[in-house]
Amino acid sequence: MTATIEQPKNKNGALWSGVLLIALGIGAAVAPVFSTLVSETWIALIILSAGFTKLVYAVQTREQGGFIWKVLLSALYIATGIMLLVAPLTGVLTLTLLLGSFLLAEGGFEFVLAFRLREQKNNWLWLLGNAILTAGLGAFIWFQYPFDAPWLLGTLVGASIFASGLSRVMFSLNSQAQAVDGSSATSA
Repeated sequence: MTATIEQPKNKNGALWSGVLLIALGIGAAVAPVFSTLVSETWIALIILSAGFTKLVYAVQTREQGGFIWKVLLSALYIATGIMLLVAPLTGVLTLTLLLGSFLLAEGGFEFVLAFRLREQKNNWLWLLGNAILTAGLGAFIWFQYPFDAPWLLGTLVGASIFASGLSRVMFSLNSQAQAVDGSSATSA
């Protein structure tokens, strides 16, 4: 009697979804202005939806206190979402500036963290390298602003989607190789 390894029903699903993600990532990087506008619009729709959700919550919980503040918060979300939809270029400029500021701040915090953990960790240089790279990206965005705004967000989204697809493909290929190795070992 030979043992068999149960194969997933759709073993190629992860592989094909990875290939699709790679293609979408390349497409976003090849057309960065378009993908930047799509990303900005997506963020605007999320913020707008969150605003309406907060407004419904405010009305449903109006007896619990803080009603005016809940309504003001929902109005802020709704107004921000509308502004991003109505003036997408301004939204792109704003999001790019926020991203640059975030990366600079994150790099600074990681730099401090790396030196704080220098005594505790053998691999603290990885933290330091990440801090330098992150702060460098933030500085790059700031020094190139506003010229990098039209292409930056789309390129970064494309790179992220590409990396997700590549990792999915590699994971799928590795899983298939292990299944083949396992089935040949159990049938021997």
